[in-house]
Amino acid sequence: MSLSIFLLWLLNIPLLTHSLAVPDVRGYLINCGGGESELDMGSLKYITDEGFTSAGNRSSVNHPNLLPILSTLRYFPDASARKYCYVIPVIKGGKYLVRTVYYYGGFDGGKEPPVFDQIVDGTKWSTVNTTEDYASGLSSYYELVVVAMWKMLSVCLARNERTVSSPFISALEVVFLEDSMYNTTNFGMYALSTVARSNFGSDGDLICYPDDQFNRLWQPFKDHNPAVTSHSSVTSSDFWNLPPAKSFENAITASRGKELRMRWPPGNLPETSYYISLYFQDNRTPSPQSWRVFTVSLNGKNFYTDLNATTSGVTVYAARWPLSGQTEIVLTPADGMPVGPLINAGEIYQILPLGGRTLARDALAMDELARNLNNPPSDWSGDPCLPKENSWTGVTCSSGKFSRIVTIDLSNVGISGSISSSIAKLTALTHLWLGGNRLSGTIPDMSSLKTLRTLHLENNKFEGQIPESLAQLAKLHEIFLQYNNLYGEIPPALLRRKDMFIQVFPGNNVKKPA
Repeated sequence: MSLSIFLLWLLNIPLLTHSLAVPDVRGYLINCGGGESELDMGSLKYITDEGFTSAGNRSSVNHPNLLPILSTLRYFPDASARKYCYVIPVIKGGKYLVRTVYYYGGFDGGKEPPVFDQIVDGTKWSTVNTTEDYASGLSSYYELVVVAMWKMLSVCLARNERTVSSPFISALEVVFLEDSMYNTTNFGMYALSTVARSNFGSDGDLICYPDDQFNRLWQPFKDHNPAVTSHSSVTSSDFWNLPPAKSFENAITASRGKELRMRWPPGNLPETSYYISLYFQDNRTPSPQSWRVFTVSLNGKNFYTDLNATTSGVTVYAARWPLSGQTEIVLTPADGMPVGPLINAGEIYQILPLGGRTLARDALAMDELARNLNNPPSDWSGDPCLPKENSWTGVTCSSGKFSRIVTIDLSNVGISGSISSSIAKLTALTHLWLGGNRLSGTIPDMSSLKTLRTLHLENNKFEGQIPESLAQLAKLHEIFLQYNNLYGEIPPALLRRKDMFIQVFPGNNVKKPA
């Protein structure tokens, strides 16, 4: 597999329909492209994606025995758009598991799925390449654990140099997680991208809701090592990451006095840092002798010495651990142990640096500006500035810890509506070019835009008077207002500005002051 896939490990979901007894989860389960208001998957309810995105088209996949959420999708044919976003209401500061699900199904008449990027807020998350899975008759999913910085979380798709047809998505899930989960990660700077999550010693179905209350998917994993079944259960709430009790039901082990060696995850990993959590439980009937001690190492480096696994279960983790290539886990029993070591489950996440974000005030102002426009560019949702190559059409931004809106140029793009008063919050704006459209209403107060240099509102349908406050903007030296429906006098203070070029004629019912 290529490195682009390993930016986030590609996992597989079998396509055959099976019974899912799943209660509601805290968050959103979205059936992308679906026409029904609610899709019933047992007791798991998926809702339509209407209202979460304004871009793209619906399509269906005609394939027998598909899970219902894979039978529809939304695709995005507009090649001029820099990204296509879903925007989800969330709790600011809340921790979420984001899952994107893909099944191509040849919806566009092609034979091979497109390759494209996915973005969360202002960060490129991964490259989506489902080609290998689709050739094997499987769907694909990607996961990310992220903390919401605002009250809205955007999940976007974007074309890249490898994209030859329309990006698409089958389902999107955004599930609220408890604060204690994975809490050694600095989520102000990083997200966790799922590499693998497995229950060992099982060859059955994957573990999901209701066994995992957050609908995390635990893939069964079995190798050449012997598998055993536990004779007692654990309490999920005793563990920070709240693993499902069912993930402790099976384990892989080794004989007395023998090392347990396992290669997991099975593929090669890119050289970077990972969050690793491993879970253990003595599988015997609880008694004073039901415990075993062993040392855990990863790729020859000591991970934990003299771990004591009891029937109550134990977890060990590393918040940041370097891995590269094939990963080998070795469990070495302590001297004199009457039983061999064992392991029940594990999670590995790649630590993903966040790519920055737009200043909240600017982002909120741009959202309000977009809502007041009819027919804005289809990529006017999500983070306005980031990633830089996926900023909104017509928008340029500054660099730095928080990006600021510097230029808005939507000249001659066919938009209508009005300019929201929120424009006054874009205090880093230097150029505002909206000429050649069908905008109406009054020109809002812009006295706070101290860095504004040029203002182009010509060839629209603006009404009212020319704001006197424009004369207060010391850096403003160019104003184009011709061909609108403005009236009254040109503010004298504007005419006194020797450094100002102002064009208001023809097309307005305005006059110079006497």
